[in-house]
Amino acid sequence: MPTKRLSMRRIRDLLRLKYAQKLSEREISTALGISKGAVSGYLSRARAAGVSWPLPPELDDDDALELLLFSGIVGSRRPGRDVPDWSQIDRELRRPGVTRALLWEEYRAAHPDGYGYSWFCEQYEAWKGRVQPTMRQTHLGGEKVFVDFAGDTIDVVDPRSGEVRPAKLFVAAMGASSYIYAEACSGEGLEDWVGAHVNLFAFLGGVPKLVVPDNLKAAVTKADRYEPGLNRTYAEMAAHYGVAVLPARPRKPRDKAKVEAAVLVAQRWILARLRNRRFFSLAELNAAIRALLAEINTRVMRGYGASRADLFAGLDRPNLGPLPETPYTFARWKRCKVAPDYHVEVDASYYSVPFGLIGEHVDVRVCARTVEVFHRGRRVASHALSPGRRDHVTIPEHMPSAHRRFGEWTPARVIAAAETVGPSVAAFCEAAMAARPHPEQGFRTCLGVLALVKPYGARRVDAACRRGIDIQARSVSSIRSILKNGLDRAFLEETPDTPPVSHGNIRGRGYYH
Repeated sequence: MPTKRLSMRRIRDLLRLKYAQKLSEREISTALGISKGAVSGYLSRARAAGVSWPLPPELDDDDALELLLFSGIVGSRRPGRDVPDWSQIDRELRRPGVTRALLWEEYRAAHPDGYGYSWFCEQYEAWKGRVQPTMRQTHLGGEKVFVDFAGDTIDVVDPRSGEVRPAKLFVAAMGASSYIYAEACSGEGLEDWVGAHVNLFAFLGGVPKLVVPDNLKAAVTKADRYEPGLNRTYAEMAAHYGVAVLPARPRKPRDKAKVEAAVLVAQRWILARLRNRRFFSLAELNAAIRALLAEINTRVMRGYGASRADLFAGLDRPNLGPLPETPYTFARWKRCKVAPDYHVEVDASYYSVPFGLIGEHVDVRVCARTVEVFHRGRRVASHALSPGRRDHVTIPEHMPSAHRRFGEWTPARVIAAAETVGPSVAAFCEAAMAARPHPEQGFRTCLGVLALVKPYGARRVDAACRRGIDIQARSVSSIRSILKNGLDRAFLEETPDTPPVSHGNIRGRGYYH
């Protein structure tokens, strides 16, 4: 195997030692740590090229000196030999399954007297370095942690149904030490993403200054090179830990090269080693991942003479910020408009806010046990999360006095609007309001029924409400289902002057005056 050629800097040192210091070839060999034959070879090239010391100004550039000394080897095309189209080679290598060896064999098949495989690879790397120069990043201790999901998954079997569900692998890597954290998640949703960060900071025992994620939807709502938009829950979590989020540029994996390398390590040393094992829960899978993760972090890395854990303890750990007193509690944010009944809808249940905010937009924060409502950054309501659906959670203090609701909206006005459609619609609206603890809580249902007049017509809606009263329906979805399935047609033949249905729960229009 031929000896690797010296760099231009060391060749300059060799010429300086020979011509300026007047050292012998044996002394130069000892000083530079190379063989005497190599020294003789380089000096022979210099004499053949007419190079002496000091070098002339036109040879200050390494490329110029290299071309002069190695004109028959570097960068020149030998007569009769074709040089590959490197841009085409680069495009082909981006296709799945295509390797350099395959492309070189195709090149030699087309040009039997072409260059060898080693030359082919070296020249391609040189071309790629000129076309796509790479900036080497320097990471300070405790400054950055890079996070991403691995592309490969691992199966988790439901012990009851036997259903196999793929679990995603969350991977993080510290910038200075390459210390790795990995965790299996049920998916790539917002709750999985934020929960993995909380566990990551607990694993590190502190908080870095920056988190560098990819542009996945759970983290970034608007991918932009200069001003990316962060998911509000993710931003709230970052504020809780006092860490800044700096998303990588779209389609720029080198911005997070640390975690890209960590993902490869995790796939080869965690997922590949667990491929033949069966797991019946995420907890069981993560316990196995933790054991392999400790092995990865304590393995000595070639070229460093130390493990990732050693480097983390010396570089990153002393520079991490402190953890907050309590871990972050996951919460979802939702933008809502306050309805005429001074309630906002969250997961098919309704929560009251002060009636003065009717028609205003508010921000709703939904936790595991509470629902908080904010208007212009100020909390205006807080409720316990309702376990059911279509429940109304109302605080009496939020209700206005003297039944003032959204300007002129009153139960009497709702019934009056319903009577313009038909007597059965009015009767249905009376029953809907009577079924609620407060009549105003039925406004939403009544307005929903009135909105059906536009697509279906007044006669059909009135007939559907008559059938709804017979079956004691009290929701818009029931009336809509009756209309959609044509179950109202049996009531269309009845005379439109039929008086309103008499029912024990119907108080009558006069009740509200």
